[in-house]
Amino acid sequence: MTDPALYRLRWRDSLLGAQMLFVAFGALVLVPLLTGFDPNVALFTAGAGTLLFQWITRGKVPVFLASSFAFIAPIMYGVQTWGIPGTLCGLAAAGVFYVALAAVVRWRGSRVIARIFPPIVTGPVIMVIGLILSPVAVNMALGRSGDGSIVLVPESTALVVSMGALTVTLLVSLLGRGFLRLLPILCGLVTGYILALSYGLVDFSAVAAAPWIALPRFVFPEWNSAAILYMLPVAIAPAIEHFGDVLAIGSITGKNYLKDPGVHRTLLGDGLATALASCLGGPPNTTYSEVTGAVALTRVFNPAVMTWAALAAITLAFVGKVGVLLRTVPVPVMGGIMLLLFGAILVVGLNTLVRAGHDLLEPRNLAIVALTIVFGIGGMSVTLGSLTLKGIGLAGVLAVTLNLLLPGRHPDKSTPLVPPAPH
Repeated sequence: MTDPALYRLRWRDSLLGAQMLFVAFGALVLVPLLTGFDPNVALFTAGAGTLLFQWITRGKVPVFLASSFAFIAPIMYGVQTWGIPGTLCGLAAAGVFYVALAAVVRWRGSRVIARIFPPIVTGPVIMVIGLILSPVAVNMALGRSGDGSIVLVPESTALVVSMGALTVTLLVSLLGRGFLRLLPILCGLVTGYILALSYGLVDFSAVAAAPWIALPRFVFPEWNSAAILYMLPVAIAPAIEHFGDVLAIGSITGKNYLKDPGVHRTLLGDGLATALASCLGGPPNTTYSEVTGAVALTRVFNPAVMTWAALAAITLAFVGKVGVLLRTVPVPVMGGIMLLLFGAILVVGLNTLVRAGHDLLEPRNLAIVALTIVFGIGGMSVTLGSLTLKGIGLAGVLAVTLNLLLPGRHPDKSTPLVPPAPH
C-alpha cells in the first residue's frame, strides 16, 4: 500500500507550488498585457516551459520560468513592424540562440561565453533596454497610449491612479516584510486597479460575456528574417544573466548547479522553453528572481514544488475569464508600475558595470559604453542590404563588435559572470 504520508507531502507541495505561482503572477501577466499577447497563453507557456526545463535539467533545479522583461521593448517594436506572427519568429530564434550557446558551453565551458559577452557588453545593452522603454512608461502613466498619440484617460485622473500604483509598489518593496516583500508588483497592480475602479475606468462587460472554460488563443509564428536578425542581439543580455540566476539559486540551496546538472543543461532548458513559448504565441521565458526569493524565504528547495507551480499555471490558462479580467487593467495602472520597472532595468545594467569593477573613464570602456548607449537610444539606424539595425538590436551588435575589435582587451583575465537581474 502507498504510505498516506506521501499524500500529505504531495498535497503540501501542491499548495507550495500554487504559492510560487502567486509570487510570479504579477510579473508573469504584466509582459503580455504590455505587449498585446494573450495572458492565458503566457500562463500556459510559463507552465509548459517550466515543465520542459525540469525535464531537461533532470528535475534538479528549483526555478520557475515565465515572461521575460528584457524583450518588452523589442516585442512592442516587432508587433508594430511585423505583427505578432512575425515577431514570434524572431523570438523563437532567440530561443535557438540560447540552445547554440548551451552547445558552446558544453564544448568549451561557461567562461568562454563570459569572455565574449563580458559586463562591458551586457551592461550598456541592458541600460539601452530600460532607456528605450522609459517614454512608453511616462506616456502610459499620463493616461496615453504607449507612443503618446492617443489620450485614453484624463491626465489628472491618470496621475492619481498611476502614482498610487507606483507608491504602493515602492512601499512594499522597501518596507514589506517576509512573504509580502516578494509581491510588490502584484500589490501595486491591485492598488492601482482599486483606484481605477473608484474612477469608473474599468468595464466588466467583456468579463461577464467570457466563458469560464476556454482554450488559450494560441498564435503561431510566420517566417520573418528581419525579425530574426533584430531579436538575436537582444537575446545576448538575458542569456548571460541566466548564468547569474543559476549561481543565485545555487547559493541559496547550497548546491553547484553549474556542475550538476550543468549550466549547459539549464541554458538549454531556458532556450527550449523560450522557443516553445514563441511557437505558441507566448512571450520568451526566463528564470524568475521573485520565485528565487521565495525559495530563500520558505527554505523549500524541492524542485517538485516548481512542477506543481507549472501545473497550476497551465490549469489557470484554461479559465477564460482570467485573461479577459486581466485585460481590463487600465493603462495608467500599468504605466505607474512601469515607471519603476523600466528604471530598474536601467539600474540593473549600470549595476552590472559597477559590480564588474570597470573604470568607465578608461578610453576603451568609455567608447564601448558611450557608443552603445547613444547609438541605441539616439535613433541611429544602419542598413545593410535588406537588413536594418536600430535600437536594442543595433546596440547589441555594436557592443559585441567594439569589444572584439578595440585594442586593449585582456582575454587572459577571466571575466566574472554577471550578477542575476530581474527577468
